[in-house]
Amino acid sequence: MTEEAGNPGAGCPIRGVLDRIGDQWSLLTLEALEIDKKRFNELLREIGDISKQMLSKTLRHLEQDGYISRTVYPEVPPRVEYELTELGRSFLIPMKALVGWADQNHPAIIRSRRRHETL
Repeated sequence: MTEEAGNPGAGCPIRGVLDRIGDQWSLLTLEALEIDKKRFNELLREIGDISKQMLSKTLRHLEQDGYISRTVYPEVPPRVEYELTELGRSFLIPMKALVGWADQNHPAIIRSRRRHETL
């Protein structure tokens, strides 16, 4: 089996990236790590309504794709911190542009959806 066969979107850069970061949890997680590294429970509190399982899955995917790094400190109990990599920091630029566009155009989108519902 080729690497692409087990990874949907691997042959298409846009699909491959959007499949992974297009969900709300990835964007919120990356945003939460913008200022400084954080531990799991800090992220859980900051993001709010995400489950532990979903945060764990999101962190694993973001680490696999190189957006974040995970550091385990040899302490008892072990301390684990997550932080943005250079790739993750570089993604904040287009992400913020998209978030800004969404904020600016959200009222128009809502109006359009309402008009469509009344048809």
